Amino acid sequence: MRKATLRKYVLREERNMLTAIVGINWGDEGKGRMVDLLSKDYDVVCRYQGGNNAGHTVINERGKFILNLLPSGILREGVVCVMGPGMVIDIKHLAGEMARLREAGIRISPENLKISDRAVITMPYNVAQDCLEETRLADKKFGSTKRGIAPVYADKYLKKAFRMGELKNLSLLEKRLPDIVEWKNLTIVNAYGAEAVKTDEMLAYFKEYGEPLKDYICDTGLYLNEAHKAGKKIMLEAQLGALRDIDYGIYPYTSSSNNIAAYGPIGAGVPNLKLDKTIGIMKAYSSCVGEGPFTCEYFGEKAEKLRAAGGEYGAATGRPRRVGPFDVVASKYGIRCQGADEIALTKLDILSGHDEIEVCVAYELDGKEITEFPFTDVLDECKPVFKKVKGWNTDISKCRRKEDLPQEALDYIRFIEKACECKVRYVSVGAERDAYVEL
Repeated sequence: MRKATLRKYVLREERNMLTAIVGINWGDEGKGRMVDLLSKDYDVVCRYQGGNNAGHTVINERGKFILNLLPSGILREGVVCVMGPGMVIDIKHLAGEMARLREAGIRISPENLKISDRAVITMPYNVAQDCLEETRLADKKFGSTKRGIAPVYADKYLKKAFRMGELKNLSLLEKRLPDIVEWKNLTIVNAYGAEAVKTDEMLAYFKEYGEPLKDYICDTGLYLNEAHKAGKKIMLEAQLGALRDIDYGIYPYTSSSNNIAAYGPIGAGVPNLKLDKTIGIMKAYSSCVGEGPFTCEYFGEKAEKLRAAGGEYGAATGRPRRVGPFDVVASKYGIRCQGADEIALTKLDILSGHDEIEVCVAYELDGKEITEFPFTDVLDECKPVFKKVKGWNTDISKCRRKEDLPQEALDYIRFIEKACECKVRYVSVGAERDAYVEL
């Protein structure tokens, strides 16, 4: 029986036909970098949620790329990229992103990019509404990227949104447009006192930016199912991390979609398929863009040094990221939410040059230590409990094998594995494509 079980596990490892790459923490963990790296072994990469609020940074032999909408696999020759039905797509932003990549020599065509006909279109008035609301909230703001994400997801669930498939039949879209514009102006004009949305301008917007995308739009669920039947290896790419998930994150300081791995097949358009593997991405320390509780946060000089060392500024927003030590409590929770089978630990090289490294191992709440992530409402009352572990003064950026890493770095990795109860398989030691160690 044990041999049969082992054989079944080996076959599963060999297959890994449907893999999710997801964030464990507050986002910006390095998902784009890992998707780009691991996509060499995959045939298809699919983004399954979110919009151009993503900022996936990839550095390769062609330069540095920041991807807001396109899957990170677009930089790999021979990989087909899919934008799934769970996404919200700003078609003007997409046009600009595609143009920038083409200028850099990246090939993009309907053969290697497929856009779901069910994905929702982020409209200019969604972006305007997002900005107006953040202005209204003032110092009570949630930390939006101001790219219309919350308003467009709200429109989707109110059944007042437009989908990419409608761009193929503008006559039908034109019939729906006046009623939706009238409805949206109830908010834009009457609530915010802003300039009214004009139907003719929105129609012109669809024609200008939608027309060039027609050949890319298809039933991506059908495409992925056929690819799966043919034995193709498919990777699902998430945006943000577990702690920004609309249901399981630090609500209301979350995104407006589900970024957990369990939603991956749904957002990709293949709810009939099951994940074979989930790879969770987390940094060797903690970072956070935007508002909301961040228990392990550093302040002052301590924060500035770590932020500068790690280049911690949002790829999508340019905002300085809040930083702190590795947070065991939050990471354990994120791993559980994601159902991660293994971990890719990024930016380990940033911690080089320290005799000791702090780790947040617990929270203090009402005078008691807790080790499980609590309900959002009490997070502001939590204080970090730090533990120091031995650091290393060696530059590890040139390490490419487990044997190259100093023992203290290996001990730090093992500490994280034991504390978070999940195997670390990949460790990045630099931003370049080949700067990683597989354990």
